[in-house]
Amino acid sequence: MMSLPDFVCPADGTRVRAGSLAWCCPVCRGPLDLDFHPTPTDLKALAGRVNSLWRYAGSLPLAAPEVSLGEGRTPLVELTETITAKLDFLMPTLSFKDRGAVLLAELARRLAPERVVADSSGNAGTAVAAYTARAGLDCTVYVPATTSPKKLEQIRAHGAHIEAVPGDREATALAARAAADEPGTFYASHVHNPYFLHGTKTYVLELWEDLGGRLPDVLVVPVGNGTLLLGAALALRELHSAGQIGRFPALYGVQSAAVAPVAAAWAEGAADLPAEPYPARPTYAEGIAIPRPPRARQILAAVRQFGGGFLTVPDPAIASAQRDLAARGLFVETTAAVCWAAVRGGRFGERSVAVPLCGAGVKSGVVPEPRWA
Repeated sequence: MMSLPDFVCPADGTRVRAGSLAWCCPVCRGPLDLDFHPTPTDLKALAGRVNSLWRYAGSLPLAAPEVSLGEGRTPLVELTETITAKLDFLMPTLSFKDRGAVLLAELARRLAPERVVADSSGNAGTAVAAYTARAGLDCTVYVPATTSPKKLEQIRAHGAHIEAVPGDREATALAARAAADEPGTFYASHVHNPYFLHGTKTYVLELWEDLGGRLPDVLVVPVGNGTLLLGAALALRELHSAGQIGRFPALYGVQSAAVAPVAAAWAEGAADLPAEPYPARPTYAEGIAIPRPPRARQILAAVRQFGGGFLTVPDPAIASAQRDLAARGLFVETTAAVCWAAVRGGRFGERSVAVPLCGAGVKSGVVPEPRWA
């Protein structure tokens, strides 16, 4: 395990040795970061490398994986003259979560735990189930009882056990964390485990490579637990430190207007979420309906660093955006339509914009008739 980097708590600096099954800071119980600061490979040196996210192995905390399914290198498609979509719903398990899940499964394979547990509203659980199956590991996924049947079918198909938890996404996370405290358990948390963030940063590395060593003026990403946004922030810092980009794009997060705790904190100029709980309301964007993301402070700090902001979209706009994308040949789930809903009215003018389409429509189907006012 000497080749693995140590964990470090971003809140209090506590260090956790590489190879540990600890899933959080032992002092504050918060999520961990990695003491890992790579230099991205020069653009020209990438030519001829494997056509997956592992072409950026020099920027990743793990290399030479045994569990890869060829994830990454998703295409770019123009939506307008200034807005480009990255089709991350074309991943092996049909969502961007494969970018981080492959690193979690590879790490778990090397640590050889007795069991793997995860919690998810669907996509992360599916991705972890697929990659742990590839690694030959026993996996249990905790899901909200209201999770889409199609997503549950995917998880079961990969041989993972399902624990359906009554209540909201937060109740599901608490149940999984209790299981994660059991000895011999690897918690494949896409929120707490920083290896996941180093997987999602390849989203930006691919944009940078495919655009010839530059980035759009604006990056717009959905925010629930913020794993794609925080991965993007890691990539931006690494590319800039290595002199691979001369300026930062503005980084914007999008939340459903029904569940927008980070956007609300941003509007108040706060550095973190308030102590009182944010109300959890129904929304079509169930994949980002997270009332209290554990990395909220880091999300807010990243958006401030990169001169961005937060956008919110109501459910009717999300449904309309999903239908509009389908009419353009791109059938995505409703959560994946939030960024297009936020930018398609020309919000950023002539500036170039990139948005991710994070999950396939076959996972949850077409938006049903409204179930609430």
